[in-house]
Amino acid sequence: MQKFITRMLMVFVILFSFTSCEVIGDIFKAGMGVGIFIVIFIVAIIIWIISKFMGSK
Repeated sequence: MQKFITRMLMVFVILFSFTSCEVIGDIFKAGMGVGIFIVIFIVAIIIWIISKFMGSK
């Protein structure tokens, strides 16, 4: 019986550790998406500013 409880405890520890890694992976994926959006937004603003300076000459 002690062996069964030890094995079940190990299974639960492994299951909980895998789900926490998955959650952290999802957080990094969301952060990467937001980062890409911000970079595209900043590049668009820079292009817009350059086009305004080039168009005024």
